[in-house]
Amino acid sequence: MFHEFLYKPLLNILIALYNSVSFGDMGIAIILLTIIVRLILAPLFYKSMKNQMIMQKLQPALQKIQHDHKHDKEKQAQATMELYKQHKVNPFSGIFMLLLQLPILYALLQLFRNFSNLSFSDLYGFLSAPAFINPKFLGLIDLGSSSMIIVVLAAIAQYFQGKLALPGIEKGKVLSTTEQISRQMVMVGPVITVIFLLKLPSAIGLYWLTTTIFSIVQQIYVNKKIKNIQF
Repeated sequence: MFHEFLYKPLLNILIALYNSVSFGDMGIAIILLTIIVRLILAPLFYKSMKNQMIMQKLQPALQKIQHDHKHDKEKQAQATMELYKQHKVNPFSGIFMLLLQLPILYALLQLFRNFSNLSFSDLYGFLSAPAFINPKFLGLIDLGSSSMIIVVLAAIAQYFQGKLALPGIEKGKVLSTTEQISRQMVMVGPVITVIFLLKLPSAIGLYWLTTTIFSIVQQIYVNKKIKNIQF
């Protein structure tokens, strides 16, 4: 099922892009494939990002609930769920998005890890296998090997995406433990990105960089929408 419904369609889209609109550059084909995947998932990512931002803005209200019902955990849970229901947020949406992305990410990892030795037996009948796959992105970066340039750019993009996902801090406000951890994760994310991508083919790093830039654009849009919501 994984092979038929994820790996195979992604392979065929990648080859179709490489054959038609990438100017014979596999790096460009990877960028275009990533954009297509993110456009398909855009509504789900939007909802997840919106939930995350609203949850952060609800922290003062959540802290008040915890203070008011600190001796009654049942009332605290009820009041918390009422608050979520009032603002139409799902605290588990982030976990759902992670679970949704894992099989897609795994399929892309399998695809990009061996792109220079792809098996074309899985191509649909209307597609022709390319005679040659250009392993150089823009004629400079070998997509089959790790690239420090791609790794650093992906880490920088991850940092800015994390910063955009955080609400502003009011002057003199004391941050909760949850808010402090969220802000620390802004620095942890890029470090994890570097560790993860450092020994992987730059084809995977290029996917990571592209999807993070897409997230930045989507996060800016979400931030503008959330700014006008009253809490």
